Amino acid sequence: MPESKGDGAKPFDPFEPFRGVRDAYLDAMSKSMIDAVNSESYAQATGAMLDYCLTASAPFREALDKAMMQALMQLSLPSRQEVAALAERFTNVEMRLDDLDAKADRMLHAMAELSEARSAGKEAKQAPVAPKHK
Repeated sequence: MPESKGDGAKPFDPFEPFRGVRDAYLDAMSKSMIDAVNSESYAQATGAMLDYCLTASAPFREALDKAMMQALMQLSLPSRQEVAALAERFTNVEMRLDDLDAKADRMLHAMAELSEARSAGKEAKQAPVAPKHK
């Protein structure tokens, strides 16, 4: 059984030196990778690879879009563009309905004011005359 030198002393850990080496290695690699990624040459190389991938995948994307459009037409389903156009039209209809609702509210308010004004005018004309006493 290993003996401890004191009550507060840590027991010997044989992997502690390896952890130190690992931490130092990770720190050094992270610093070098940060420097490499933040360089202009890395940005240019990444941009060139991305451009190549997008250019190479363009014919496949077009073929997939055509196949998807044909499948949607055969299934009588709308395409993304048709759904977007329909949503835009619904938005326009909703806005027009809101405008009509606001106009109808203004008309009702004006009619109520007019009816109140007319009834107030009739009441003023029909005000009873106090009877005269002889």
